[in-house]
Amino acid sequence: MMLNLAKIANITPSKITTGLLLFSLLIFNLPLSQAEKQPVPPALNAQSYLLVDYLSGVELAVKNPSKRIEPASITKLMSAYVLYEELAKGNITLEDSVLISEKAWKMEGSRMFVEGGKKVPLDRMLHGLIVQSGNDAAVALAEHVAGSESAFVDKMNAIAARLGMDNTHYVNASGMPDPAHYTTARDIVKLARSLIRNHPEHYKLNKIKEYTYNGIKQYNRNKLLWRDKTVDGMKTGHTESAGYCLVASAERNKMRLISVMLGASSDKKRSDFSQQLLEYGFRFFETHKLYESNSVLAEARVWKGVSDKVPTGTIDGLYVTIQKGHYDKLKGMMELYKDIDAPVQRGDLLGKAIIKDGDHIVAELPLVALSPVDAGGLWSSVMDSIKKLFSN
Repeated sequence: MMLNLAKIANITPSKITTGLLLFSLLIFNLPLSQAEKQPVPPALNAQSYLLVDYLSGVELAVKNPSKRIEPASITKLMSAYVLYEELAKGNITLEDSVLISEKAWKMEGSRMFVEGGKKVPLDRMLHGLIVQSGNDAAVALAEHVAGSESAFVDKMNAIAARLGMDNTHYVNASGMPDPAHYTTARDIVKLARSLIRNHPEHYKLNKIKEYTYNGIKQYNRNKLLWRDKTVDGMKTGHTESAGYCLVASAERNKMRLISVMLGASSDKKRSDFSQQLLEYGFRFFETHKLYESNSVLAEARVWKGVSDKVPTGTIDGLYVTIQKGHYDKLKGMMELYKDIDAPVQRGDLLGKAIIKDGDHIVAELPLVALSPVDAGGLWSSVMDSIKKLFSN
């Protein structure tokens, strides 16, 4: 189909609607535009890292974001996600008693020190998984949910596929090293955004600084929780092969950033580097909601229908992340398909909207039909066919 270009004047605050916090998996999140005098992100000595705005998905700082790495204990974010899904479905409850198998009891690495053969409330096990990063907790919870760790891993991989984590594969619930156990910084961001969005009540566990079980107090390994009061998650990871890793999230003035730091050379550096990324993002950028859900952005011409027009827009809201002070410089452009024949269903793709900061594209999103248009009768079809000949 050919495109009929419809230009819109400068977007100003009075022309932008605001509303509930909604997301669109259809938004094409683009790297931040290289506008004039854009601040240079920090260059950090790690295998891979990524800084992303939570609402818009815009990437603010990147290094090897698609490089496959061992996630180590960051794996437990997905283990927790499976648990949250099972809790939401009612398949398990926080009051469940989790039996500690010999396999769980014998797990090496970080542990919450549960005792084999005993039963522990699931809520306590969940704290041991998130706060203490217990490998024993990960295995025991996996067995409780799915009967075996391998069956639980199948659930992990199914959710990864559903979230679009195309470069991720899990083979265990704890993050123990394995050549077939891998992910990327970009995939971790997809998981982190989904976890915060879909399970906010459980996400709060990530900011707990310490937890005691069996008389043993352990501290959350995310040291940013002590350094920066705006940091409220998410998870550390470390093995000899993976290096020191940290997924961190912080919220300031209703703007949330997520940083993923993978393969730093020390515990201190993963914290320092993550803090540098967060400071860079909050210092130089701001996020705005341009459109609320079901906003009508343009009307498209429809042929051979009971109506000759259909409202188009975005079913979900649109957020953009831009350099501070550039909000009033944003411009919008709508591109609508020219030859649209009825019937039209709600959600049908009819064009796209382009948001620019100067000459640089900040974001693109699909324009879809916001209401259906049924096909008209024979007379309408004949007359519109004639009209189309003269409109081209």
